[in-house]
Amino acid sequence: MPSKAWQAFNDNLRDIDRLLELHAEKGGTGRGRRTGLEVLNKSAIVLITSFWEAYCEDIASEGLEQIVAKTKSSDVLPTAIKKLVARELVRDQHELAIWRIADDNWRPLLKSRLEQLREKRNRKLNTPKSDDIDELFRDALGIDSVSARWKWTKMTAEKAREKLDGYVSLRGAVAHRGRGLHSVQKAHVTDYLDVVRKIASRTGGAVNAHVRALTGQRLW
Repeated sequence: MPSKAWQAFNDNLRDIDRLLELHAEKGGTGRGRRTGLEVLNKSAIVLITSFWEAYCEDIASEGLEQIVAKTKSSDVLPTAIKKLVARELVRDQHELAIWRIADDNWRPLLKSRLEQLREKRNRKLNTPKSDDIDELFRDALGIDSVSARWKWTKMTAEKAREKLDGYVSLRGAVAHRGRGLHSVQKAHVTDYLDVVRKIASRTGGAVNAHVRALTGQRLW
């Protein structure tokens, strides 16, 4: 059974499939450019980016909940997470701050981190480009460079990163420049959709393997 995040992601992507269906209904499927349909392509680019960002936050949250619930002790937590928690406690001026993680109190403290990370990303107005996603999964779960897993036949991780970053930048251009933007074609939508589905699958696989290594149990 797939993760809850993957199920929600695929449910969301049905909206993109519907936009592509509308494009075909209005403009046909023959060769050549269509007029008056670019708004569907722009809408799809914006939505795909939003769904991708939501998936990353959902699968990170799902993985963190499993780690908090199933990890036998804090000893097996990734060093990256231990360092982050340690830095937060050092910044806490209260002399008894260390006791916040005594016994099993590290569990709720760790679980609260994801919402803090979301708020931090919102304040920074970050976008779900590869560097931002790497940072999210490193800080939330201790996964180092999740984007390194984004490779498949004839696609290197570096090329996948470039494609994702390019399309996320395109989303920003659509949102901020609107009609002043260069043409957004249906081919952009179908390629972006294919890339995002593949990198989401590999991101989920990385989270699943990471959770299993820490807890001895698969995420799904």
